Amino acid sequence: MLQLTYISSARRDVGKDDVEKILSASRRNNARDRITGLLVHDGRRFLQALEGDAELVERCFARISQDDRHRAVVRLSQREVTVRGFGDWAMAYHAAGVAGDKASMIEAVDALTASITDANTRELFRSFARVERRAA
Repeated sequence: MLQLTYISSARRDVGKDDVEKILSASRRNNARDRITGLLVHDGRRFLQALEGDAELVERCFARISQDDRHRAVVRLSQREVTVRGFGDWAMAYHAAGVAGDKASMIEAVDALTASITDANTRELFRSFARVERRAA
């Protein structure tokens, strides 16, 4: 089974409704393809892990890479795994709340990643939640 992690920037005009559409489509497609994972959105960037059948994960990543709501899509890692790190989550999700609500994002991401046994994957998401970003 393939686990693939990527980061991308949201196009400047991507709003909450767009992110909800991304999430809804992800959950529907991932349930169909038996892909599990985690999506974190900080208001400007997406960090996502996908895991499942290698061909289906690659197909999903190709769709994401072609989606014009994403730009600068970068594959951060990929590895073969024998056990799912994201359980049965068709797509667990967390978005940054109101500006300045960094603590709640950190707490949420820490809770979502607590059961991830791979330290690199877990810390990638936790570090992403903690990075301070300046407004564009």
